[in-house]
Amino acid sequence: MTSITAAASPRKRAQRIRLIQYVALGAVAVAAAITVNWAEVAHVFFNLPIASSTITQGLGQALLHTVTYTVGGFVLGLVAATVLALMRLSEVAVYRWIATAYVEFFRGLPTLVVFIALSLLPLAFSGLIIPFAPYGTVWVALGMVGSAYMAETIRAGIQAVPKGQTEAARSLGMSAGTAMRKIILPQAFRIMIPPLTNELIMLIKDSSLVFAIGLSVGEFELTTFGQGMANNEANITPLVMAGLAYLVITLPLSFLVRRMEAR
Repeated sequence: MTSITAAASPRKRAQRIRLIQYVALGAVAVAAAITVNWAEVAHVFFNLPIASSTITQGLGQALLHTVTYTVGGFVLGLVAATVLALMRLSEVAVYRWIATAYVEFFRGLPTLVVFIALSLLPLAFSGLIIPFAPYGTVWVALGMVGSAYMAETIRAGIQAVPKGQTEAARSLGMSAGTAMRKIILPQAFRIMIPPLTNELIMLIKDSSLVFAIGLSVGEFELTTFGQGMANNEANITPLVMAGLAYLVITLPLSFLVRRMEAR
């Protein structure tokens, strides 16, 4: 009887601790509900006329720009990351050094610094024009940052493919490049889909830094558009709407990642 009581004690203590935590959280929630000025909160953060005005004045266009900036940066970064990953795995030391320096350099820089540096490049190199600006500038900036992170993901994915796959492909007479392109990379990319989707979500949020390159009103993405509207209206509601628009994109992607990781 004594041993049963002793065995049950830790579980009961954990139950009591959880109960105390629930009571404390409930007390905080009740105190907040009583003390907060809900009318003021609704006016400042969820003002329906301003929310409606935010939608009609270009929230959808800003959302489209965010998606366009992100997809372009992701595609460019994925191509560059694949090359960098192959360089990191190369038997040629110089390739490994160059790829390693690139990855470490851009992983260590804030994305905002990359945006500002790219916007100032024409001052340093007279006559330099980045094609399709400002889209091209955003794609290059996001691609440079994203490729540094995705290169490590791709390298790990390639290394996760059993070496026997390469040996089997070579025994069938395939060259190293053909084996990599037709056998290894297709398998590696299936492994990499969840982490690459996470990188895509990170790039969506990084696209909010595009204001650093200076855009016209018609080129605003969600954050810049929301901030401009919030300043004009002296109200936070446009930024809340921009945040909700981000969630419309990122929440389904996060759910997709969890489903893929669970398989």
